Amino acid sequence: MQFEAVIGLELHAQLATRTKIFSGAPTAYGAEANRQASAIDLGMPGMLPVLNEQAVHYAIRLGLALDAEVAGRSVFARKNYFYPDLPKGYQISQYELPVVGTGHLEIELDDGTRKRIGVTRAHLEEDAGKSLHEGFARMTGIDLNRAGTPLLEIVSEPELRSAREAVAYMKKMHSLVRYLRICDGNMQEGSFRCDANVSVRPVGETRFGTRAELKNLNSFRFVERAINFEIERQIELIEEGGEVIQETRLFDPDRGETRSMRGKEQAHDYRYFPDPDLLPLEITPALINAVRDELPELPDAKSERFQRDYGLSAYDAGVLTGSRELADYFEAVVAAAGDAKLSANWVMGELSGALNKAGLEITQSPIDAATLAGLLLRIRDETISGKIAKEVFEAIWDGEGDADAVINARGLRQVTDNTAIEAMVEEAIAANPEQLEQYRAGKTKLMGFFVGQVMKASGGKANPQQVNEILKRRLDG
Repeated sequence: MQFEAVIGLELHAQLATRTKIFSGAPTAYGAEANRQASAIDLGMPGMLPVLNEQAVHYAIRLGLALDAEVAGRSVFARKNYFYPDLPKGYQISQYELPVVGTGHLEIELDDGTRKRIGVTRAHLEEDAGKSLHEGFARMTGIDLNRAGTPLLEIVSEPELRSAREAVAYMKKMHSLVRYLRICDGNMQEGSFRCDANVSVRPVGETRFGTRAELKNLNSFRFVERAINFEIERQIELIEEGGEVIQETRLFDPDRGETRSMRGKEQAHDYRYFPDPDLLPLEITPALINAVRDELPELPDAKSERFQRDYGLSAYDAGVLTGSRELADYFEAVVAAAGDAKLSANWVMGELSGALNKAGLEITQSPIDAATLAGLLLRIRDETISGKIAKEVFEAIWDGEGDADAVINARGLRQVTDNTAIEAMVEEAIAANPEQLEQYRAGKTKLMGFFVGQVMKASGGKANPQQVNEILKRRLDG
C-alpha cells in the first residue's frame, strides 16, 4: 500500500517589541534568570493586563502580507493547563476569534514549481517561562523571564505533503517575518520555532489519519529530520497492524528519532473561555490602511523586480531576496558599480562565501557595499583582472584598505600595454618550440599552456583577453 503524508505547521514568531504583550517588562534576551518577570506576567492578585499596541500592529502587518482577513473584532481567551513554567496556570491566547483569519503563502519546490499553502489563522498570545534542567541535581529550575513575551502563532492548513515542502514553507515564513521586521527570526534563541502535526494516509484517501504533534523544533534541519522519521514511524506502525495514537512527541536530534512526551490534548481539555480582564480587540479600517501604507516591498515582488530591472535569473533573484538586508546590500552595490550581473556574482559568490566561513550575517560584513562596488569598478575599467580581484578582496577583508589602496600598495595594476604583452608572448613561444610545433600540428588545446606561460611571466597582471587575442594571432600566423 502506498501512503502519503499530511502535514500542518504551527509556527511561533516572537514579536520584536521592546516590552511584553501585557506588561511593561522588557523582552531582552539573555538577562539573568527571573529579572524580567513582572507581577502582571506572573498573574499576581490585583494585577491587570494591558495589551501592547505594537504587537497588534505587527499582527496586522503579517495578515496583510499573507493576503489574509484582519479581524475587525477579536477576543483574548484563557487557555488553561498546568505546567511548572506557566506561572498563572493559564496562557492568554486567542481561540474562536483570532486577529488574523485565512490567508495563503506561496512556496517554491525543488523542481521549480510553485505551490500555494493555505494559512488557517494567526493569533496573538503570550509565551510561557522556561524549565531549566542542567545544573540542578534532581530538581528543575524555572526561569520566568520569557513569560509574557508576545508571540504570533501562525497555523497552516494541512496541505504540506513532505518534509521538504514543510521546510520550504517554514523558510518562506521565516523570511517574511524578517522582511516585515516583526520578528528577528533567531532560531537559536527561540524567536522562531515550529510545532509540526504529522499524519499519514493511503494514497487516494480523503480522510485524515491520526496525527502526532512534534513539539518545539528550532531549526530547519531538525524539522526535516523529525518529520521524515515520523512519517516512516507511522507507516511502519500501520503496516505491522498497529494504530497511530494522537500524542505530542519530542525530537531527539542525537538519536534522530521522535519519542512520546504526552497524550495530545483536545481543545476542550484547555477549557477556553474569554479572558475577563481584557476587552475585545477592535481594529478599525483606518488602522489597517495605515499599517498597509508602512509595508515594505515583499520578497516575491522584490524577486520579480530584480529579474525585470536587473536581468537576473529567477534563481539569482531568489537568493538575493532571501533576506531584506541582503537585497538592500546588493542594490547598494549595483547603484555604485553599475553592473547588476557582476554585482550579483560577487555578492552571492566571494562575499557570501567569506561571510559563511566567518559565521557572519550580511549586516556584520567587514566590507560595506560602497567598498565592494569600488572593487568591481576596478574590474570593469580593467585596472585589475577578475583573478587579481580575488586577491584584492581578501586584502580588503583583512583590513588593508579599499580596492585602490590595495592595488597601489601591492602593485597589482593590470598590464594592458599591447607592446609589453606582445613581448611576453614572443618570449613564451620562443621558449617552447616543441609545444608550438604540436599546436600547429592540430593540438589546439595547447593554447591554454601558452596563456599560462604569459600570465606567469606577467605575474598574473596581463589582461587575459589581450593575451588570448595576441597569442591566437601569433600562433596561427
